[in-house]
Amino acid sequence: MEGLQEQLKQITEKLQQVAHRYHLLQKEHEQLSREVIALRDKEKARLIRIDELEMKITALQTVTGQLNEPEKKEVEKRINRYIREIDRCIALLSE
Repeated sequence: MEGLQEQLKQITEKLQQVAHRYHLLQKEHEQLSREVIALRDKEKARLIRIDELEMKITALQTVTGQLNEPEKKEVEKRINRYIREIDRCIALLSE
């Protein structure tokens, strides 16, 4: 009977250890999840900044006339896309 109680005590202690470890891992997981979200937000902000800077470079190259033919065509496509988007917005506003 004594051996059974000792085994039960050991099982209870191990269960408490597992529960404690689970709680610690859960906290660590939550912290890592917050870090992932923060890093994704930083990445998104940096990608937006890169896009802005690339647009500025293109604008400067356009103004200074330093674009080659494929770049000029890309700029024209982008401008046409912006114009279509503006026209679509105006059409929605006039409804």
